Amino acid sequence: MSAIRSFAVASAALAAAYGTVPAATAAPTVTATPARTAAAYNCTPGYFCIYSGWSGSGTRCQWKQKQKANTADDCSFIRRGENVRSVWNSTGHRVQYYKSTNYKNRVGSTPAGAGGNLMGNYQIRSFKPQ
Repeated sequence: MSAIRSFAVASAALAAAYGTVPAATAAPTVTATPARTAAAYNCTPGYFCIYSGWSGSGTRCQWKQKQKANTADDCSFIRRGENVRSVWNSTGHRVQYYKSTNYKNRVGSTPAGAGGNLMGNYQIRSFKPQ
């Protein structure tokens, strides 16, 4: 009987470590929609923002100008060689972004007032309005 109790205690501890609770003790849960709002991304209105982490986390670099030929000029995590994992476009226009400086190797675009996670395996080295 103590082996079963030990297993139950170990299971509960493991479940707690991974953010789940055994069904017998779980309270009703509410499923939330993943955060995809400007507030979650902390991007100043009128700016285009890129982040080193997923869902607007990590280091943020932001620009008010409509285009930038080389983001490494003033973005610390790009200079360190880190990839861009998420973006938020708080401008009034769609923004196209590129893997290379001077608007070469277009990789994607984001409409005004939107953003989200990227593949996370490249840098955004330049951007401009579409």
